[in-house]
Amino acid sequence: MKKFLLPFAIVAFILSSCYYHKEDILYGTTCDTTNVTYSSTIKGLLNNYSCLGCHIGVDPPGGINLETYTNLKTMVDNGRFYGAVTHAAGFKPMPDGGSKMSPCDINKIKAWIAAGAPNN
Repeated sequence: MKKFLLPFAIVAFILSSCYYHKEDILYGTTCDTTNVTYSSTIKGLLNNYSCLGCHIGVDPPGGINLETYTNLKTMVDNGRFYGAVTHAAGFKPMPDGGSKMSPCDINKIKAWIAAGAPNN
């Protein structure tokens, strides 16, 4: 019986040591939401996801112009911006016809909004 238990214990120990539950460290998918700013983070996301490819000018789709901080802040304050980028029920999912923003990018937007959506 002892001959069976020792190899079993060793195999169990080895297999259990392979498990690592911190996916962000294991796979390198950390998402830093500590220094989110309008000028470097949010405006960059608007460019990366082509929001500013459509929502600019005198006649943007849905009448939503995101070209300036003031215009974006209006959409943030009424909840339309966050609802659209998270594809929440009752909101038109954005980007239109494109893939949903990554969870990390959505978390950055959420952190910025939670901080009061400052013009920084």
